[in-house]
Amino acid sequence: MRVGLVCGDGVPASGLLTIFRNVVGLGVDLQLLDLPVAADLGYSWRPDKPAFFPHGPREQESSALLEPTRQAPPVPGDPGQAAAEWTAIRMSVADSAALPAVERARLHERIDRLARHYRHHFSQWMRRNRIDWTIAVNMTLSDAVPVTKALHAAARDHYRERRAGGVLFWDHDLFGSCAVYDEGVRMYPDRPNEFTPVPQAGPGVRWAVVSEALADEAATYPVPERPRVVPNILPRVPTEPLEPKHEQFLRDLDLDPRRPILLNPVRVFRVKGVELALELLSAARSASAERGLPSPYLLVFGSLAEDPSYAEEVRSTARRLGLLPDVRFLDGVPLCSVQNADGSWRLDEIDLLRTAAASGGGVVFTPNTDDVETVGLGPALAAVADLPCASTSYAAFTPVYGEDFFVVPVDPDPAGMARSGAELVEAMQSRRAGERRMADLLRRNRAIADRRFPTGPWATLLTEMAKSAGEPPAPPG
Repeated sequence: MRVGLVCGDGVPASGLLTIFRNVVGLGVDLQLLDLPVAADLGYSWRPDKPAFFPHGPREQESSALLEPTRQAPPVPGDPGQAAAEWTAIRMSVADSAALPAVERARLHERIDRLARHYRHHFSQWMRRNRIDWTIAVNMTLSDAVPVTKALHAAARDHYRERRAGGVLFWDHDLFGSCAVYDEGVRMYPDRPNEFTPVPQAGPGVRWAVVSEALADEAATYPVPERPRVVPNILPRVPTEPLEPKHEQFLRDLDLDPRRPILLNPVRVFRVKGVELALELLSAARSASAERGLPSPYLLVFGSLAEDPSYAEEVRSTARRLGLLPDVRFLDGVPLCSVQNADGSWRLDEIDLLRTAAASGGGVVFTPNTDDVETVGLGPALAAVADLPCASTSYAAFTPVYGEDFFVVPVDPDPAGMARSGAELVEAMQSRRAGERRMADLLRRNRAIADRRFPTGPWATLLTEMAKSAGEPPAPPG
């Protein structure tokens, strides 16, 4: 079965893509998927990611896993005018209740004009790449409703032509549970409205979400049935000693192998709270000095180019705290570890977890808004690598992980942050020393993660999709 990927993030690599990498790995293990996966990563419809709009990065990565499209944007024209139109549509959709009738009709026309271009684009893309199923990640949100409308239409076209396959809408966020603001304005309506297509049951369309909470929210939408709950798949992290590529990576980034590495597996995007991760690093550095222990580093997964204004705030925080020598921004984490032409290495999520584990480090996950994360995979990534995790409080944590999952609580209050830093250093030191209590806590975390993120639901769904893709065309009439 050949699958394609359409992702609404508009950045070269995100947590959604690394999860998708795990899904593809499972599908390959089950001998259900062919590689590479053709992908449209949404650069041409996300002007809020200005470093990548509309063509993506100057040098787009491709690998045996993923092959991003290099086509020109479906809608030609001046990028500045295009950006203004995409942004205006997104804002009008979010605040459509305030529009008079004539403006609502005009908004429908503007959406339809763009959707026609993208319908043709996706239909041709599916045909050219011989795609059986397109997996559309977070496309139900209203970042680009013309594209979502076009995907629904392309799915119908695709199914009518082949009588098999279609589009799987795979949502990690929905309207009410994704309270993201841009300069004080909510980016999404709190529920679907007349402008926001939602997946409907029918030939060529399937809908999956990553949690029961999202399924409950979707049950209130104008749809005939709840989406299917298919939890995220976690990576498998080897426990073998580090390889030369890991050692070269440390040298490339001038990281002392005797110092612990803290991973911050998030994009440099405002709600991800990278500034709190820096505050925690400062507190952990002070606690380490008091104990005569080596000071930790912090490796932030995301790209500083995604949100320039927030990135400057993050840099300013690092300068104020004197942390620049101890922080590395990885500029996006590749789906597979890759060696650059100059011999340096960029490590994927799995290899970064291996490196942090070997250093005696941990994971830091500090969202600064409690109602945006619908899962929050930082604690789970720590669990699969047997690492301690420090996390701020957010609404989805207990529903996802339960009451018994161990994390070091991060309190943004200055006195609380000092305590959090000391507790994180103590947890890392206890793990390095092999103390039984910490080993038991981390073993329990791994068991919880295994239960909460099983591979079975994805294995079943992929098997069903492959069966559908292989069905012979239905007879005419």
